[in-house]
Amino acid sequence: MTAKLNRRNFITGVAAASLAGSSRNRELKAGAIPGKQSGQPTIRIGVIGFGFRGEQLARAAKFAHPDWIRKMEKNKNPSSRIALENYRNQEDLDVKISGICDLYDPRVERGMEAAGNGARAFKNYRDLLKSNDIDAVIIATPDHWHARMAIEAAQAGKHVYLEKCMTRTAEEAMQLRDAVKESGIVFQLGHQGRQRDLNLKAKEIIGKGTLGKISLIETTTNRNDPAGAWIYPIPEKIDPGSIDWHQFQEAAPSQNPFTPERFFRWRCYWDYGSGLAGDLLTHEYDAINSILDLGIPHSASASGGIYFYKDGREVPDVFHVIYEYPQKDLTLTYSATLSSGISRGTLVMGHDATLELGRTLSLWVDKESTLYRSRIEAGMIDPASPIARYTHGAKEVDAISSPTSKYFADRGLMYTYRDGTRVNPTTLHLKEWIESIRGNGRTGCDIEQGFQEAITAHMATKSFLEERQVHYDSVSEKII
Repeated sequence: MTAKLNRRNFITGVAAASLAGSSRNRELKAGAIPGKQSGQPTIRIGVIGFGFRGEQLARAAKFAHPDWIRKMEKNKNPSSRIALENYRNQEDLDVKISGICDLYDPRVERGMEAAGNGARAFKNYRDLLKSNDIDAVIIATPDHWHARMAIEAAQAGKHVYLEKCMTRTAEEAMQLRDAVKESGIVFQLGHQGRQRDLNLKAKEIIGKGTLGKISLIETTTNRNDPAGAWIYPIPEKIDPGSIDWHQFQEAAPSQNPFTPERFFRWRCYWDYGSGLAGDLLTHEYDAINSILDLGIPHSASASGGIYFYKDGREVPDVFHVIYEYPQKDLTLTYSATLSSGISRGTLVMGHDATLELGRTLSLWVDKESTLYRSRIEAGMIDPASPIARYTHGAKEVDAISSPTSKYFADRGLMYTYRDGTRVNPTTLHLKEWIESIRGNGRTGCDIEQGFQEAITAHMATKSFLEERQVHYDSVSEKII
């Protein structure tokens, strides 16, 4: 009887590898500072937008709000205990939060409390950008402000960490790309999934030709709770004077009367957000792009609608996109719903094997494979079972409280592993940006990667809104 192929030998052979504006601003241009170990100054950061994501980013830089720490200490469930432990073991990036800017007074106050002594409060981001006490900015605002703020930051010589989607429109993406290139500042787009250990492993496996010819990729998003559908909490009592609604709308294409929904649940409206394409499709696309270097697709066909959340929103809660890459002989599909929590993950399908990427990474050999035919016939490989499976390496079962948190966990957006240690991928992504400012390496999601992300997302949105297939003209850099 023929012995089964040893999995360790198989992996060793085809995929294994270890994962391993002031004068001061001018000094902090890319490549100019070799790091703290050489006695260089701490990098001073301004945070523009201190809502849910802004606070998460501050915490990833080791500036947790005291209330968050107390909440984690009091909550005895495993996920809270692990989150607090991870935070306390988090690497010190040697940065200082010197400025907090938000249009909602309670958020400014909370940001100042998290930042600690020495930070200044700003109600207008332009004043923050003028400050000689700021070297770099983290922008975590609604999408309609991304391009304008990032362009002006680059022009002011401030390095930029920008949350996704990079811009609200394709035209803004071109303008921002040009501004960043002209300025020479260090840019990082906030796709922390690039730091995920399983994504890095997937890139290794595929890079060794393990799957054979890839012709179809399926990516998905499934959520089934209010937060996952952008129904964010609204404070019971709102002082109208505490929100600068006029400034909030300044960068929006149309002006509307103030409503709490438009301010606190801005992702539900086209004036401020970029819908499922810009918010969630971009996570999946950027992960695949980081693994396969797909670039901008030739065409996009999108469909969907508002089928579940009849709450006055404008953006769809079910969304499907087909991207064609004829030059690569493959199709990328994206399917999303905000009213079902079933986990579907990502499939990269090749002639010889399929890579399944979710909370774990599994490799399935195809029964009709040419590459592995002799091993299948000899009984060394059983196509009914995965030939390899990778996990994050956690010793404990993770507590997942909702479909939304499970979605983020499955995609490595809440945590990942380095050398067996659980770490926050956002901290790793921020560290990459900070180290690039100091001249140690470069950012993985730079302005070119960001441009590809933005155009790809906007192709889907344009196709959906115009109910037709759209194409990308790489010469004119226009969606037609």
